[in-house]
Amino acid sequence: MSDSILIIGESGSGKSRSLTKVDPSSSFLIQAIRKSLPFKGWRDHWSEISNANKTGNLLISDDAQEIRKYIQAISDRRPEIKTVVIDDAQYIMGNEFMRCALEKGYEKFTRIGQSFWLIIMDSSKLRNDLRVVFLQHSETTDSGVTKAKTIGKMLDDKITLEGMFTVVLRSTVRDGKHIFLTKNSGHDTVKAPEGMFSDPEIENDLNLVLDAVNNY
Repeated sequence: MSDSILIIGESGSGKSRSLTKVDPSSSFLIQAIRKSLPFKGWRDHWSEISNANKTGNLLISDDAQEIRKYIQAISDRRPEIKTVVIDDAQYIMGNEFMRCALEKGYEKFTRIGQSFWLIIMDSSKLRNDLRVVFLQHSETTDSGVTKAKTIGKMLDDKITLEGMFTVVLRSTVRDGKHIFLTKNSGHDTVKAPEGMFSDPEIENDLNLVLDAVNNY
């Protein structure tokens, strides 16, 4: 069993930026939305997987079933991959909602929630040396708590996403510097096991996060 990691934050707060120092040779990136990464030279290291490029390390997909298939295949057949990153993970739910927006009734919310839940559940059952990192937009509730962005209150009633993760960090920008918050402020859903991170704020570097989790 492998613990997954959730990193939440507003758009532009540094979630994708944290991939700057990640080793592409041992990582696999899933983008729910096709977009350029926010640092130079990224295309030289991330190549889209296809029938002609079976050893690629980039998948563009918001299809929950396809994502589950690839994550399991990586666990089973790509031992060189130690980290899978799902960027803009909330669009797996958001894009599906827009595709079925004209459907009447609430069943679509349950279906969307279950599909995302299954990705998280699958991610906890992979080989022990493989981590899955979810990068997800945040939202602030009426009570002032910053949490992972989902689709509607009905989905939140059925699934508390943060409850499915041992480590939840928050990306933010302070004094022009991108950082990760590792301690709960009382107004967010940040959490980590006691002693995993010695500082309440760390550098915006996914490698540092992975090292801390793996060495705990």
